[in-house]
Amino acid sequence: MTQSSHEIFELPDFSNISADSISSEIPALLSTLRGRLEAIRTAPGGFENLVYGLEEIRHDLGRCWSPFSHLNMVQSDPEFQSAYVEALTQITRFATELGQDETIYAALSQLESANTLSMDTQAQELIHKMLRDFRLAGVALDSRDKARFVELTQQLSKAQAEFSNRLQQCTDAWSWRTEDSEAVSGIPETVLRGARNAAETAGAAGWLFSLTQPTYQAVITHCEHRDTRRLFYEAWMTRASTVGQHDEQWDNGPLITEILSTRQQMAELLGFDSYAEMSLAPKMADSVEQVLTFLNDLAERSLDSAERERGRLESIAGHKLEAWDTSFYLEQLRNRDFAISDDLLRPYFQAPSVLEGLFELAGRLFGLRFKIARDVVAWHDDVEFIHVLDQGGNTIGGFYMDLYARAGKRGGAWIDECVVHKALPDSQSLPVGYLVCNFTTGDGDREAQLAHQEVVTLFHEFGHMLHHLLTRVAYPSIAGINGVPWDAVELPSQFFEHYAWHYDVLKACSAHVESGEALPKALYDRLYAARNCGAGLQMLRQLEFALFDFDLHARSDAAEPGVLQSVLAETRARTTLIGPPAWNRFENGFSHIFAGGYAAGYYSYKWAEVLAADAFSAFEEVGNVFDLDTAKRFRQTILEIGGSRDIGEAFTDFRGRTARIEALLERDGILAA
Repeated sequence: MTQSSHEIFELPDFSNISADSISSEIPALLSTLRGRLEAIRTAPGGFENLVYGLEEIRHDLGRCWSPFSHLNMVQSDPEFQSAYVEALTQITRFATELGQDETIYAALSQLESANTLSMDTQAQELIHKMLRDFRLAGVALDSRDKARFVELTQQLSKAQAEFSNRLQQCTDAWSWRTEDSEAVSGIPETVLRGARNAAETAGAAGWLFSLTQPTYQAVITHCEHRDTRRLFYEAWMTRASTVGQHDEQWDNGPLITEILSTRQQMAELLGFDSYAEMSLAPKMADSVEQVLTFLNDLAERSLDSAERERGRLESIAGHKLEAWDTSFYLEQLRNRDFAISDDLLRPYFQAPSVLEGLFELAGRLFGLRFKIARDVVAWHDDVEFIHVLDQGGNTIGGFYMDLYARAGKRGGAWIDECVVHKALPDSQSLPVGYLVCNFTTGDGDREAQLAHQEVVTLFHEFGHMLHHLLTRVAYPSIAGINGVPWDAVELPSQFFEHYAWHYDVLKACSAHVESGEALPKALYDRLYAARNCGAGLQMLRQLEFALFDFDLHARSDAAEPGVLQSVLAETRARTTLIGPPAWNRFENGFSHIFAGGYAAGYYSYKWAEVLAADAFSAFEEVGNVFDLDTAKRFRQTILEIGGSRDIGEAFTDFRGRTARIEALLERDGILAA
């Protein structure tokens, strides 16, 4: 008898998840886990009882909490959000209390000392990282400071969740309706159709626009009417603030101050000078100075290229550029110099064709097969569940795929864990993940059509998903993306982006909406020639974010009045050639660092991008980007190891040397190869 997907994967029952279920299930779960933890504490025993027991507790907590956390990201329900924040506070308290347990810490320390030589390397790395995390949770603090640290972690988790909720509520509340065809000239027809449908549904004429990320990007890139671009730019860049077009009830300003203050207090309790210094403890980078030197070096080496690009854009515009002009005139430059545009490319990249080509690539490199499951009910009709099989037809994992934007869903693209891989002697679990994007849906019988940058985004997130699914590590705490240094976790995703620029891959991903024709080679050649159009300006923009984040968190006075704006101004003086207006409040929507996991870590994108560019060049050097021997080595040394070994050593094993920063600069055309 064939097993159902739920039997294979232990999938959540999303149809029965509600605010009430959070409020009832999480306290009951934590009570059970505390009982199991007490049994371990009373008789820690050897490796099996202690380490396996802790791994089971953490795995069960993650598996049970994951669907609640995920739903909070993909739907907007005030009652659910309120219950989520309360449950998150309870979970944060439990996790911190566990991390401060001196009895468990002492038992692990003794185990490490007694059994280092007899344990396998995965077990050694697991215990090493467990002990490090205990220290970062404040296990060495006195009782008074421990209690304060628990209080601060709860305060931080609650503030970060509230930051995210306010940003989403503010974004969802904004809309703009117009009947002026000139005001919407140049906006892609797919977006206009959606806006017309929204207006009709509301019983109004003209076009009704929301502030979803795809809509904002389409307007800011393609709309010929400058006032409309400015309108949308202002709406996007003043979200959750006291300026611009939004209700002040969603202002994130006070939360930013609270978050920065709380982080600094936590760092000082643990003996660090700053939150940035504390954040580096589990990362590849060795010091605050090393990160700042890395970022400033990239900025200095990119400045000339960016200045030349600004000059070309202003020559097209015929005037000084404002922040809402950059994307539009970059698109005009691509049209003028390379005869390429999103409008030309979208009809070739229908979503099903892109997925078919993406899965074909994973099969070609790693022998994987993908099968849509028809027996899984998710949180929305757009969501599909995919089984992932090896060459022998054995199921090795699965993932939910939620590709399209809708009201209430967080913007951006990401993957997350639903179930983490586990292979303990008496307990096994296959990995399951969530892959989420925010593409514009199709209209009527038409499939969604993706811009090429959206194809790149999908490949990026799929690289993360492979990292989660292909792990061969037995212990959940260091399996997949767990235990991987934050500044290396983007390596697989950014590595996979390179394939979205290869003709054989894009040919397999494409089928014209009318003719079914694959992307013509001549059109691809123009696309590839335009690859580095604006690369210098884009590099500086990412470095602006990274330097602002790291400089801010490297200061002990970051929460003091005026410091944030001072740091931002200093950063922009070094990195920004097309300055934003004084009313720009992008920081109030910077969820990566104020609500996500990238605080003092946004630099990781560039750090890992160097690793990824250099890793992909290993394929180019053998003359075949599909080389199976190189793909096998990449899978074994990077994708399968999770956090079970030092990632710098693993990269050196794959590449034969440490990474070269020049690999990234050469790829982006900033430095001649």
